[in-house]
Amino acid sequence: MELRERIFARDGFRCAYCGGVFPPEELSLDHVQPRMRGGDNSEGNLVTACKADNTRKGSVPAWAFLAELPDERSNFLRYAVHVWPRHLRAIREAAKKR
Repeated sequence: MELRERIFARDGFRCAYCGGVFPPEELSLDHVQPRMRGGDNSEGNLVTACKADNTRKGSVPAWAFLAELPDERSNFLRYAVHVWPRHLRAIREAAKKR
């Protein structure tokens, strides 16, 4: 099974941002810490995202994207349980600063 399929299955085909469940063709892999900002392709840095939310997030780190979006942040913290703990800490800390 390829990485994309493994992540989708691991996440239950659920977008980490909106919480919706989608067919695979409506999903994409999202880098919590974008590759252009030092992130990697490890499973701890990848989440399932619907194409609309992944486009909205763009190339910003998840902590910056989620800082002003309490509903999406709540979904992410509920569903993205497989990401690296440092990413989850950064999201919680950014929310406290706002």
